[in-house]
Amino acid sequence: MIASIVIVAVTFVLLTASILFFPTVKICGRKIGLYWVIALLGAIILVIFSLAPISKVWQNLTANTAINPLKILALFFSMTFISVFLDETGLFRFLAEKAASGAKTSQISLFFILYLLTAILTVFTSNDIVILTLTPFICFFCKNAEIDPVPYLVGEFAAANTWSMMLIIGNPTNIYLGTFAGITFTEYFKVMALPTVLSGIAELAVILLLFYKKLKKPLSPYRGNAKIESKANLIIGLIHIFICIIFLVISEYIGVEMWLVSVICAASLLLSSSAAELFAKNKHKYLLTSVSRLPFQLIPFFISMAVIVVCLDHQGISQKLGEFLGGSATLWTYGGASFIIANLINNIPMSILFSALPVGLSQAAYYRAVYASIVGSNIGAFLTPIGALAGIMFTELTDRYNVKYGFTEFIKYGAIVSLPTLAVAILSLSFVI
Repeated sequence: MIASIVIVAVTFVLLTASILFFPTVKICGRKIGLYWVIALLGAIILVIFSLAPISKVWQNLTANTAINPLKILALFFSMTFISVFLDETGLFRFLAEKAASGAKTSQISLFFILYLLTAILTVFTSNDIVILTLTPFICFFCKNAEIDPVPYLVGEFAAANTWSMMLIIGNPTNIYLGTFAGITFTEYFKVMALPTVLSGIAELAVILLLFYKKLKKPLSPYRGNAKIESKANLIIGLIHIFICIIFLVISEYIGVEMWLVSVICAASLLLSSSAAELFAKNKHKYLLTSVSRLPFQLIPFFISMAVIVVCLDHQGISQKLGEFLGGSATLWTYGGASFIIANLINNIPMSILFSALPVGLSQAAYYRAVYASIVGSNIGAFLTPIGALAGIMFTELTDRYNVKYGFTEFIKYGAIVSLPTLAVAILSLSFVI
């Protein structure tokens, strides 16, 4: 057990250090994330020394259950592909420019519109894609309008990582924890709708109080020039994402697993768009770019984390941690612990680790622990850049656009906003569970 703890601890320490100080390296002109390399090496060492038995690892990867890591990856990547495809049509930037134009000379109106746009896009697409799309727009727009971008960046990042709790598909952490617990699409929504709305309102109020003086200053009217490059591809993408969500809602009633629904929709989108682009004599620009933007490095990272969890479970460590966090205040212990640990090791490995912790609890306590962990994994993402990979990408983007929003600023605003948001979310959960 001690050897397992040491190897896992060293892996997580190196993982955190890589995210903070050397997130990528250049090999043959291409940037490669070190986080997944470190996780993979840690997993290989555990397997070599039989601390994570290869038979159990194989059983975990090939099990014909909804918690199979490969099925969860299929669900995540297929939904991400649909979201990226919509972004490639120019939809997100077009909506952002319309929002900026609609605000006229009021920064408060602009803030509300951008916050609402981020929330809506996040619910129906992906928080990571929304952050990667809207962050450059906010930096560019604020620079040209000569206004402080920080209030909008804080609002965007917080909104994307709070409203991602609404649906089970909103965040890979939701997908893993929810699927592992056997929670259906509609069951998840019934529980998480109220906590998401109330915590979203709470964070919005905090951010407005925090930046009210800056947002009172007027701005110059904005006229954007963004346009939808391919209406045919936009229509195809919108049809597929709405059909996908509808079938995800009814998947439990028709007896089809969520990963299969999303994969079929992604495959249909691929074929439909290919046909449309051939007809338009296009060179498959949208499809090729969409595929190239998929986060393929998450595959070895995710599987490596699954191996580490197998090790912790095999050595009895998960059970002891679960017993330590269990008790009468499960919502607060699991919510607080997941919030903190996500900022020590990142929210994806935290979610994989926490999926096995509450197994020994009663059924009622088990579901309280799962939903609280989901809350912590989402809201924890905007306490520090370590909380989620999106945080690292966010800080890289602000650096690229010469916006002063470093590690210190991230933590300062993250603590002010995330702590009351977490408290409201956990308190709301106590009313619905």
